[in-house]
Amino acid sequence: MADAIVAGVTGRPVRQRVADWAAGRAAATGRDLVLVSVVGGAVGAVGEDEVLQRALDDAQALADGEVARLQGADLDVRTVVSHGNPTEVLIEQSADAALLVIGSDLGGEGHVRRGPHGRRIVAGAHCTVIVVPDLDLSDRRGVVVGVDGSDVSQRALEFAAAEAAASGDALTAVSAWIPVSAGADYAMGGSVSFHPDLYLTDLQAQTERSLDELLADVRRTHPDLRIETYVAEGDPGSVINEVAATARLAVVGTHGRTGLARLLLGSVSEHVLAELVTITAVVR
Repeated sequence: MADAIVAGVTGRPVRQRVADWAAGRAAATGRDLVLVSVVGGAVGAVGEDEVLQRALDDAQALADGEVARLQGADLDVRTVVSHGNPTEVLIEQSADAALLVIGSDLGGEGHVRRGPHGRRIVAGAHCTVIVVPDLDLSDRRGVVVGVDGSDVSQRALEFAAAEAAASGDALTAVSAWIPVSAGADYAMGGSVSFHPDLYLTDLQAQTERSLDELLADVRRTHPDLRIETYVAEGDPGSVINEVAATARLAVVGTHGRTGLARLLLGSVSEHVLAELVTITAVVR
């Protein structure tokens, strides 16, 4: 299963969108597709073998149904059905995967916030995670990526550029800046009571220049890719969501961690996933 596309399928309607996205990616890249269905909770914990087996059979039927639905695509599809903690199982399955694809925990139109299980999966996964909302995005175009100059945002930029180039979409690189708060006190004494226009203008221009420099390698690698930039004052997660609301894909980075810190997301990726305005890739 090394380098396969792994997709978590559940009883929620979003599973078809998850399976379709994962299948499309697997077919385009020539990778295997693995559909994972997990029976969670305490089913069978007190010797209820028959109940557990029935739940496992239902999960297998659900996964097999998706395999049957995907028939006709040029794919090698396998299923993995198990009993355990869904978060832990999917994180484990991500260890050798090229991508992990999961659906939104909650809602559809108007209620797509990620639940706690999804956030833990994204934070703990060993590979890039694609999060699919239960939304019709068939009319969406464009790839949006958040860029802040960090190493992980550079990897997110490279991922987003490759996605845009492969699909023929335009790439929009987004950066945000936040000025020192009015009236902020400093450790050495004194305060800032206002933002001179020159200061704000310089921050905007400086961020635009930095973003343009960060895009130089992408422009060389993808000379035919249409690249746009968007720089604005504000919380980075909010700015990315604003631009991504009409895009087919948003891409953000999250810093790789070890130990307990691995189960925490960065503030920007957390914010973007909380709203989940489009399919979102979290790159590490």
